[in-house]
Amino acid sequence: MPTQEIPRAQWATFLDTFTQQHEGWLATLEVFAPDLGAQQEARNLPLEGITTAAKNGDPETISISLGKSPEDHLTHTITQPTHLWLAQTAEGANAALEIESADDVKTLLRFRSTLPSEMVDGVVLE
Repeated sequence: MPTQEIPRAQWATFLDTFTQQHEGWLATLEVFAPDLGAQQEARNLPLEGITTAAKNGDPETISISLGKSPEDHLTHTITQPTHLWLAQTAEGANAALEIESADDVKTLLRFRSTLPSEMVDGVVLE
């Protein structure tokens, strides 16, 4: 799976565009921490958005929002992000985002479907 690092100066623009293109896609959010191992925080929730907050032009946080209803809504915030990678399939479709923070924690946002769930003809995805 080809992976490319997104330059830090382009994070805000990239994440805005990425959110517009992928809103509603089903996603799984996993966190890999050196002291805790792998932890799944969300599974097959629709992407609501990914934003960055900056101070003096330097990104200080990246927030990932998943879920459409209050019952399944989740916001995961990465503090002091250092790297942002985009993984694509061999065909060039966006498959995942990986974000690394200064404390060596990695957040992986993987997509289950390239279509919002409401656009899959009569198929219930579980």
